[in-house]
Amino acid sequence: MSTLDDWQRLGSGPLGPRYDRALAMAAEHHRAQLRKGSRVPYLSHLLSVSALVLEQGGSEDQAIAGLLHDAVEDAPEGRGPAVLADIEAQFGPAVVAMVAACSDNPNDGSGELPWRQRKEAYVATLATKREDALLVTACDKVHNGSRIAADAATYGPEFFTRFAGGRDGLRWYYAACRDAIAARMPGAPVVRQLDRVVEDLGQNSS
Repeated sequence: MSTLDDWQRLGSGPLGPRYDRALAMAAEHHRAQLRKGSRVPYLSHLLSVSALVLEQGGSEDQAIAGLLHDAVEDAPEGRGPAVLADIEAQFGPAVVAMVAACSDNPNDGSGELPWRQRKEAYVATLATKREDALLVTACDKVHNGSRIAADAATYGPEFFTRFAGGRDGLRWYYAACRDAIAARMPGAPVVRQLDRVVEDLGQNSS
């Protein structure tokens, strides 16, 4: 069991100007983007993921990757490699490696597989994903899953129809991600948060 001394040592310490630049880059890439089916700025998700990373004791590099983890996926078609190159130039190889590892479908103009096949392939990558990127991924899943569960509780089961995988597909996906992450990070607080996400999605699915 962790001790109070462990808690007092947790965290990256003060953030530097690199984090400020990452905030600006995230805003530039996602300024016009909204959360799926809503008027909520998409930047709210990126800020939340980065905050969760920091609260879990992540480094500044991991927090920056949290801000930029969707920049490649959401780039205009064919622009993914250029976005990665820009991230590497500004933030270095560790950050760009995490962003690349967190990209569900790198936007290289090659198109997308069907939803279930793409998600199965993504879950399979979690077994070998670099360790620093795994925390970013876990925090991404915590925030997305918790928001879906909360909105389904507010607006009813029909809320799930907004997603390609539907209710059952989402429940499968978040449980599969939780299991894969738990195998790599046993006992981590973020895994307990994922447990709650999966439980809440189940409660809001009928």
